[in-house]
Amino acid sequence: MGSEKISPLAGKPAPKSILVDIAGLLAAYVDIRPDASDPLQRVAFGTSGHRGTSFDGSFNEWHILAITQAICDYRAKESVTGPLYMGYDTHALSMPAFKSALAVLAANGVAVQTSKRGEFTPTPVISHAILGYNRGRESGLADGIVITPSHNPPDNGGFKYNPVNGGPAGTEITAWVQDQANAYLTSKLAGVKRIPFAQACTAATTQTHAYLDAYVTDLANIIDFDVIRGAGLKLAVDPLGGAGVHYWAPIAERYGIDLTVVSEVVDPQFAFMTVDWDGKIRMDPSSQYAMQRLLALKDEYDVAFACDTDHDRHGIVTRSTGLLAPNHYLSVMIDFLFRDRKHWPESVAIGKTVVSTAMIDRVARNAGHKLFETPVGFKWFAPGLFDGQLGFGGEESAGASFLRRDGSVWTTDKDGIVPALLSAEITARTGRDPGEVYRALAGELGSPLADRVQAAATPMQKQNLAKLSAGDITLDSLAGDKVTSVLDKAPGNSAAIGGIKVTSEHGWFAARPSGTEDIYKIYAESFRDREHLDAILSEAQDIVDKAIA
Repeated sequence: MGSEKISPLAGKPAPKSILVDIAGLLAAYVDIRPDASDPLQRVAFGTSGHRGTSFDGSFNEWHILAITQAICDYRAKESVTGPLYMGYDTHALSMPAFKSALAVLAANGVAVQTSKRGEFTPTPVISHAILGYNRGRESGLADGIVITPSHNPPDNGGFKYNPVNGGPAGTEITAWVQDQANAYLTSKLAGVKRIPFAQACTAATTQTHAYLDAYVTDLANIIDFDVIRGAGLKLAVDPLGGAGVHYWAPIAERYGIDLTVVSEVVDPQFAFMTVDWDGKIRMDPSSQYAMQRLLALKDEYDVAFACDTDHDRHGIVTRSTGLLAPNHYLSVMIDFLFRDRKHWPESVAIGKTVVSTAMIDRVARNAGHKLFETPVGFKWFAPGLFDGQLGFGGEESAGASFLRRDGSVWTTDKDGIVPALLSAEITARTGRDPGEVYRALAGELGSPLADRVQAAATPMQKQNLAKLSAGDITLDSLAGDKVTSVLDKAPGNSAAIGGIKVTSEHGWFAARPSGTEDIYKIYAESFRDREHLDAILSEAQDIVDKAIA
């Protein structure tokens, strides 16, 4: 965690004193009317939708009514006339946001598909449903809404639009929806259509979809369950009280695998969690602090895994290593998939973000596949996954998706369930758990050390950092190595990084402002040693300090 101050609560069971007041949170959702003149209370789409908390006026009923009407307007403008697939996770604010959204969608005559038995719906399942409906169609296409703040703390809410390609909406869509929604907020919701929720539920346009059955049945087309079952692996999963909580038992049953679901408890306070690094409750499967429950069981299973609240991120726990660093498991997945998936075209590329490990570059070179490097945000991978040009897209924050075994699209949004299950397939097929596989890879390709620093920054400082261009950096060497590139645009698609990346032969760093919090982050990696990594971080810090001054 770099220079971040680790809380004394980190990794310990959540004390009562930090649990969220659910009744107060839900009351604030309805009672607080956001002030459209306050930038902190306006609709703001970050890398993945609008997020906030009802307590401070950043995620309230008016936001959802305004955003949903804006989405209806966008659909009308773009002639999107198919069904809208909508799902929500287990955060306390997700159900009220679902009710608000349905009231607007029904009033606008949008055909909405909600879950058949009223169960929670993971993010990847919505993407999977959109793509399934649109396959082979030219018109009358479907889109979707996912109601989740991902792994964020229990007092957060999130609202995300997925267009007809099934992935997270690109900037050109979110900017339009955001502006339209803020216009509705400014006009105190004039022009927003809505009907009572009870009436919306019985509207002819409101229907149900068997999300769970469709997704679970199709998993055989992306994961080889025969090899997992044949190896007799003992597996465990911790859904962390998230949207996939009722998906795992049907997966185990359908495919006859020995998979223990550690807990099916759903609790909007998430009181069963161990506290994350900063003293907050966060359902982050890539954090050792949040994953203590599963780590305590690591020796009892061949491989174990967890997913975050909307099940779009994965965490892999092995006997050999404990919790795998996300960058390590991305490298393992890529190495395995590009050797094993014989039906994938030779032309498919490997997608990574600019702040993901350089180990992926080496794995890609080894596999003989092109690298497609993008800014942070999974939306950049959606088009490539959609048309089959990308075999894999992955981010350093433990989000990934990849193609089906036949080389066609699976999801265009992050899927935590599939990488989790792939860890069992890798173990079954190689006879080594993913931790052991990574160790072997590192022995062959080099073993990078990585670190990240994050520090507070004002909105103005964040703006300055985001505007930094390659021309502003005059560096010949980085920690004693010749600089090989200075980037302000991603090599894969020439889109702005919103920051800077400097690489040398044996290391790199990237600095960028956070899209959701008032902080900046510096990522760094060295293929030498800790001293070299510290030197990279120190030089990076100097550059950032000058840039934001």
